Amino acid sequence: MAEVTIQQFAGVVGISVERLQQQLAEAGLPAKAAGDMISDDEKTQLLSFLRKMHGKQDATQEPAKITLKRKTVTELKVPADRGRARPRPGTGPAAKPMTAKTVSVEVRKKKTYVKRSVIFEDESARIEKETEERDRLRAEEEAVQRAEDERVAAERAQLEQQAAEAEASRVRQEDERAAAARAQADAETHARAGTTPAVRPAEAPPRAAVPSRPSTNAGPPPAPPSSLLDKKKPAAKGKGRDRDERDTGRKELHVATDKSGRRRKKPATRRVVPSAGGAKHGFERPTAPVVREVLIPESLSVAELAQRMSVKAAEVIKAMMKMGTMVTINQLIDQETAAIVVDEMGHQAKLVHGTALEQVLRETTAKQDDGNQAPRAPVVTIMGHVDHGKTSLLDYIRDTRVAAGEAGGITQHIGAYRVETVHGSITFLDTPGHEAFTAMRARGARVTDIVILVVAADDGVMPQTEEAIKHAKASGVPMIVAMNKMDKPEADPERIKQELAGRQVVPEDWGGDTQFIPVSAKTGLGIESLLEAISLQAEVLELTASPDGPATGTVIESRLDKGRGPVATVLVQSGRLKRGDVLLTGAEYGRVRAMVNARGEQLMEAGPSEPIEVLGLSSTPNAGDEAMVVEDERKAREIASYRVDKDRETKLARQQAGKLENMFAQMKDGEQASVRILLKADVQGSAEALSEAITRMSSADVRVDLIAAGVGGINESDVNLAMAARATMIGFNVRADASARKLVEAEGVDLRYYSVIYDVIDDVKAAINGLLSPEIRETIIGIAQVRDAFRSSSMGTIAGCLVTEGVVRKSSPIRVLRESVVIYEGQLESLRRFKDDVNEVRSGTECGIGVKNYNDVIAGDQIEVFERTIVARTI
Repeated sequence: MAEVTIQQFAGVVGISVERLQQQLAEAGLPAKAAGDMISDDEKTQLLSFLRKMHGKQDATQEPAKITLKRKTVTELKVPADRGRARPRPGTGPAAKPMTAKTVSVEVRKKKTYVKRSVIFEDESARIEKETEERDRLRAEEEAVQRAEDERVAAERAQLEQQAAEAEASRVRQEDERAAAARAQADAETHARAGTTPAVRPAEAPPRAAVPSRPSTNAGPPPAPPSSLLDKKKPAAKGKGRDRDERDTGRKELHVATDKSGRRRKKPATRRVVPSAGGAKHGFERPTAPVVREVLIPESLSVAELAQRMSVKAAEVIKAMMKMGTMVTINQLIDQETAAIVVDEMGHQAKLVHGTALEQVLRETTAKQDDGNQAPRAPVVTIMGHVDHGKTSLLDYIRDTRVAAGEAGGITQHIGAYRVETVHGSITFLDTPGHEAFTAMRARGARVTDIVILVVAADDGVMPQTEEAIKHAKASGVPMIVAMNKMDKPEADPERIKQELAGRQVVPEDWGGDTQFIPVSAKTGLGIESLLEAISLQAEVLELTASPDGPATGTVIESRLDKGRGPVATVLVQSGRLKRGDVLLTGAEYGRVRAMVNARGEQLMEAGPSEPIEVLGLSSTPNAGDEAMVVEDERKAREIASYRVDKDRETKLARQQAGKLENMFAQMKDGEQASVRILLKADVQGSAEALSEAITRMSSADVRVDLIAAGVGGINESDVNLAMAARATMIGFNVRADASARKLVEAEGVDLRYYSVIYDVIDDVKAAINGLLSPEIRETIIGIAQVRDAFRSSSMGTIAGCLVTEGVVRKSSPIRVLRESVVIYEGQLESLRRFKDDVNEVRSGTECGIGVKNYNDVIAGDQIEVFERTIVARTI
């Protein structure tokens, strides 16, 4: 609020000037005339004085409690004829029209808000009071215990003193009796001899040393004499008690020895005489608090934190209230806050991150896998080119008609089946053969033990056949070649052997290690030989797995069923999956509600090498994700949350790295920048021309890498390759198919379409120019000389300047120079010409300049205004 005069302030407040002057004098402020100015500080001091005078709170203090009252008044219109009988139409005299009545309804509401610090103070006071009361009770108990110990020690010392005095008296009596006996014997001897005994001085009988009262710090006192104990020996009923009192150094709890097994009732005034060994009772309070090592994940609730520290949740809430944080028992807190609470409560905090949780989980699974091992069924993947008879061959083996229900007779997803044969159980994975499903075939090869490569004997080796060979070799699994369609007259098995031998798949009869089995899915020729070959190969591999313990496996495929929700096809690889287990698959988790095999049968559990459909996950997992059973749902949620964050970061980094505009981020220190391109064109001539033009753009600073160049449309395999290489995809007169477009949108791959070759060259050249370091130039556009500096309560220091050179622009950066030395660099906060804000001031004009975040401008300084110009480098 701006400063006003006393007269103006009195008018605003609504009192006279004399009354205001009187109040100012009572508040201890200097006397002021009606035309004098009154500042904001003086107003605050006057308000505080008036509040104190009326018994209210100080103006500078915040209210501890605020009460809000709200009153609303509404009106209701009630018809006047409500409740009256209306006359029937056409009867009676004409009635006057009756007006409606208006009723006012008033609603009052009242809300009270209490300051949070007041609640903290009250709670802290209550806790402090409870602590003091607890300490007082503990001190009273300790005082009573000390008094009891002193009383027992005094009684023990008294008994020992009495025993010592009795022993000394007994010794004196024995000495006196011995002296009298000696005197009588001497007299008898002299009487027999007729002589007179000589008079001897009286001999003082030897006195036993009476022990003094033992000090409390001198250790345990000596045991009382047995004579005293014999004299104080109670009746036969107390024999056991007397025996226990004579046993020294024993610390045990005595119970009744009668047949009823009841404890003997303790007398009301029983005096316990400690033994000579200073025995104590067998129960003692802990002398030191228990310090635990608390594992803290990245987030956990207050109840979980209290459980880890073995304390009540109320204690954790109290500790956090003392720290100034209000929480509930189910509220989630972060890792740093939990560590502070653990340290505050006297325990040791150990931070556990998501990778550590996964590492502990994998180590636990590895230990379980190293236990009991048993043979398992082999997992066989069927691969090959499209329409070479893979699914038909599997149909004959499992005696079903899967191919009849598929779209166009082509397998559109990975099918997993458990087949019982005369040679034992075999798990088959049927992978699609069309080129759009390259990634799915790769996932099938990763989880398999044996690969069956199906090649049509009348068609020979095709492109997808070669791709299947690459996947099988990359997986390092043995391969069996099934030469299908041998029932056709044009079948040529020798041609198949020659073509595959040229691709490093050599038959056994040619000296190689690959079995070639001629089969026919139509007539059943060679099926038994194929199953026998699979059984023989499984025996050579000696496949084993742990049949018990938590299960681990791989997600083969997943889908969202309208009636059942997320459904995942899981191949169990180790352990045993049971209904009700908590299953973690990638970033999804859930409790297994149901398990169904390939025949639609409900299962309660599934062992190794058994494919099943699992219901109960939170969402559909990705095919190829690892599945494992965890202890509880809380741990599964922690690991899944960490994986979600990790996948998001990885995907974002991959998306940014694949953009032409962000190629500069790929260049590290000391390395040459590169632009990676994957090219697909409509014809071979265009592909060759573009490849040559792109590769010629490489220079000493930036290198152009052509990852791949091909002819035809963009498919899913091309997108996968671009993702792996972090390359930009260029389509020249071609387009991506539906599956490729879906993958491009999901993964954020940079895909660009062109129809003119010069546009491709210009965009690649622009990307290369963007990797070249630009040149930054600075140009001074104006200088202002500071003539004087003014202070403003609202804007800080304002420099009164004269523009001596060029022009001063409000949007341009500036430097403050003092004696030709730069002392500050920043921005202008305000630029004024008289009272008007302006955007620029030219040479020879005065102006007011406010420097942003700097108030140390003095007369004689110079304000230099400049502009930065970025000059791009080109190849």
